[in-house]
Amino acid sequence: MTAPSRPAPAAAAALTADEARLIALRAQGLLGAPDRRAGVPGVVRALGAVQLDTISVLARSHELVPYARLGAVGRPAVEQALWGSGQTFEYWSHAACVLPIEEWPLFAFRRRAYRAKGGLWEFRVGPEAYRGVLDRLRAEGPLTSTDLGGAKRTGEWWDWSDTKIAVERALAFGDVVCTDRRSWKRVYDLAERAVPAGLYGQEPTDAECARQLIAQAGRALGVATRSDLMDYYRLKAGLFDQALPESGLVPVEVAGWPAPAWADPAALATAPRGRHRTTLLSPFDSLVWERPRTERIFGMTHRLEAYTPKHKREHGYFAMPLLAGGRLVGRVDPAREGRTLVARQVSLDAPRHLPALAAALREAAEWVGCDDVRVERLADEALRPALAALLA
Repeated sequence: MTAPSRPAPAAAAALTADEARLIALRAQGLLGAPDRRAGVPGVVRALGAVQLDTISVLARSHELVPYARLGAVGRPAVEQALWGSGQTFEYWSHAACVLPIEEWPLFAFRRRAYRAKGGLWEFRVGPEAYRGVLDRLRAEGPLTSTDLGGAKRTGEWWDWSDTKIAVERALAFGDVVCTDRRSWKRVYDLAERAVPAGLYGQEPTDAECARQLIAQAGRALGVATRSDLMDYYRLKAGLFDQALPESGLVPVEVAGWPAPAWADPAALATAPRGRHRTTLLSPFDSLVWERPRTERIFGMTHRLEAYTPKHKREHGYFAMPLLAGGRLVGRVDPAREGRTLVARQVSLDAPRHLPALAAALREAAEWVGCDDVRVERLADEALRPALAALLA
């Protein structure tokens, strides 16, 4: 008896590079009308992760991400939405990120991996210190590392105290969670108390965690290669490859992309249309945080130069890509002096982008409470009179 033949797999959808770029912009909330009713929590849920960083020039990166999508949303509203709201928690995702609380179960695989490894990074601490931290939190409620006894032994950033090592280890293991900050300090609490019971008790398998995270990465990216999807939540290859076929993403071919790609089916259902956002982007924004993807989609090679010696910097300490018309068209290295926003260094791909640059600088200045803009270094000084007129 002849075995029944299986239907041939459907041919992968074909996209142009421009179609892929527009799909990516819409998925990231940078094309079309922003969902202002959902506000900052909606941005966090849609992106699935907002990266944190200690650098604050124009503002901290976690503030810049919702600003880029919603416009001049009040900075206190950003802080209130991200911390102490019960809607988010911090964990190791793409990097140190703010995540929607609904994703707590999806990082069970990572918490288990940290437990199997026995610690976080190379720090080690005895069981007494670990139990002591949990006992203090159980008895006294949410505490910072300072409240617990101090974060460091000396002034060096790496010289953590046993208490700090213990509480960060508990955070990695999932015994402790951070859902709030005070003066940029993590506030630690017992996970069993701070995470909603319906989420805390869930322990999906590693494969199920990966499947759902890949699906979320696909929704947030719109269209992406294997490396893009793996990078979004820093998934390992073996786990990723096992879960990808069950993620619901569909294969696509993007003209000019050197590797196969996958897309969220919903992203392919309708053509991306709407208003393009004109804004400055944090270097840690999920639209640009993966350099190979940024180069592939936008043709811009961009990297953070904050840790590059000053004399070797090309674009500046915290150069922010300028997004306009759905493309990355320049860079601005910002600073603040009193009520003046200072553009220490500015470069543009073409003079036609001057109005977009001026609009982005004016909006950013107003958002951070500045009433003046000063441009120090302009890559093409011939553009200065026209830019000055636009900023006047």
